[in-house]
Amino acid sequence: MKSFAPLRLSVMTAVLIVAVPALHASNAPSLSAHYIGASQADQTYDRFIVTYKAGSTQRNDSAAAVQTVNTAIARAGLNAATKSSNNTSTLAISVTHQRKLAVGSDLIRTSRKLSQSEANALMVQLTSDPAVAHVQPDRKMYAVRDIAAPNTMSKPSDTPTPVTPNDPYYAQYQWNFSNATGGANVNNAWNIADGTGVTVAVIDTGITEHPDLDTSLGNAGYDFIYDHEVSGRTTDGRVAGGWDEGDWTEANQCGIGSPAEGSSWHGTNVAGVIGELTDNGVGMAGIAYNAKVLPIRVLGHCGGYASDISDAIEWASGGHVDGVPDNTHVAQVINMSLGGSGVCTASDPEYQAIQDALSRGTTVVVAAGNSSADVSTATPASCPGVIAVASNGVTGKRAFYSNYGRGITISAPGGGVYANDASSGEQVTDGFIWQAINLGKTTPDYPADSVQAYGGMAGTSQATPQVTGTVAMVVGAVNASGLPALTPAQITDVLVNSARPFPVTEDHPIGAGIVDAYAAVNLAVHDDNGGGEQAIPLTKGTLLSGQGATSGSILYSIAVPAGATTLNLRTLGGSGNVALYVKAGSAPAMDGSDADFSSVKPGTSEAVVIPSPQASTYYLRVAPQQGSVFSNISVLADYNSP
Repeated sequence: MKSFAPLRLSVMTAVLIVAVPALHASNAPSLSAHYIGASQADQTYDRFIVTYKAGSTQRNDSAAAVQTVNTAIARAGLNAATKSSNNTSTLAISVTHQRKLAVGSDLIRTSRKLSQSEANALMVQLTSDPAVAHVQPDRKMYAVRDIAAPNTMSKPSDTPTPVTPNDPYYAQYQWNFSNATGGANVNNAWNIADGTGVTVAVIDTGITEHPDLDTSLGNAGYDFIYDHEVSGRTTDGRVAGGWDEGDWTEANQCGIGSPAEGSSWHGTNVAGVIGELTDNGVGMAGIAYNAKVLPIRVLGHCGGYASDISDAIEWASGGHVDGVPDNTHVAQVINMSLGGSGVCTASDPEYQAIQDALSRGTTVVVAAGNSSADVSTATPASCPGVIAVASNGVTGKRAFYSNYGRGITISAPGGGVYANDASSGEQVTDGFIWQAINLGKTTPDYPADSVQAYGGMAGTSQATPQVTGTVAMVVGAVNASGLPALTPAQITDVLVNSARPFPVTEDHPIGAGIVDAYAAVNLAVHDDNGGGEQAIPLTKGTLLSGQGATSGSILYSIAVPAGATTLNLRTLGGSGNVALYVKAGSAPAMDGSDADFSSVKPGTSEAVVIPSPQASTYYLRVAPQQGSVFSNISVLADYNSP
């Protein structure tokens, strides 16, 4: 390698800007269905995701689905051309059925882009139809960059201190794999696991060839970008292969005032963190370096659509997507270093796709976001069941850009930018996360002196693949040991229960601790319960009595279906002094620090009531307060069925 080229730009997927946040228009009527409103006056919309109710004709008949939209257009007064007082003409609208999403919704496209008011008028009329359950614009997500290492980065020494592995730049730059304070303790985990036999789907910008990456599944991946303006192809349609052809943009291409940007090659970088070839005497190391990375392209020019992302999740986890050959390399874990603003709701296509993936046994790992905001406002990081990953720096402190909150599952080294993980000052290169990258300005560049390029980034998109790589190590080690496969919820418990405590007092909650790859693999393989803490299942409306513990807590679970209301969780009777900690999708921490809901009163009578629960598995931890024991208490979980 002639020079150690810094990353010139990086599209961070740790957070994505969604053009249409999840809001209900204040003037919308009270309807049996609902819609996500188009809330930005400077945006236009020509793609709508319509979910028809099960059993309706429209659910299975595309012609009927289009007719319903045409009827709504007429009721909204958009079926005729108009001319304003300033002599500006507005064309009448027609619609086409673009395709059926894997989750069962229909993607409908209008003949022209609609203004905010027109889009909302159409959606209000659609939701008045008794066959419609939900409608929303096909939200466009725009990549927000990670922070790139300074361009003054010098070439690393050609003779670094010898370490294991023998990759020449490992010792000098990859602190995140071995640092005892802020790192992920990967180097010790390599003694017992390397991801062999595991497939990891990277849903991102795709991947490029690189001599330090195993791209053998590049052709087996898929490009799920349908719209030609996003894919860069001349026609609409999806194509085989998960290759990154570039996501560069011209000035104003992504909206008035948007800058011209070169291609990011973000998927290549993320794939490198997970599985860069290791101990091969080349470049740098990856975490689960013997795992296979399945690249799936969903982000292109100006980002990517939720409809494409949800289909990619379904396909990666073994689900069927019309028009696409079934995936022959089903992923045990999905990495999504992407997201957007808005609360993840049960009506969102990505929500449904994630639940389907989890039900198939695929673990889903998602970046929390780079907005220094509560993760509850980000999607899909706020979707139930995902492992939401925050970012810490080299000191173990929350990275100033990282999202936070009780919805975070765990933190991982995503890179600091300033000395001592400060939020400002002079940038230092020591804290960035370094990995493979491509140096092409628009299309991939493969000259001999740049194909081995590596670059530095900082963001939750860098923290996420470190957790994904750890999951791949856990899955591989469990398989190699002949143990039963762990469910996604059990894998989450393994990560949470093996996490290393934060070495500093964090300013906001960022999960159970810092991911510890070595401890996670050991817990999964050697724990008497087969990996992770096991929850005692509760039966709806049935009192479970005779519960007690002389030390530690007891974990329970209850599966809550979509549409359920008033989830009532209680402990009562017996003796002692307990606390009740509740979390959706994964077990709350032993001390309840990451619980979604808590009840901490003197005695044994604790209660948590959730009026509108998610469709998820809720975990209840009954823990003794102040070192006390408890005995003969009863536990109850009940809800109103949909």
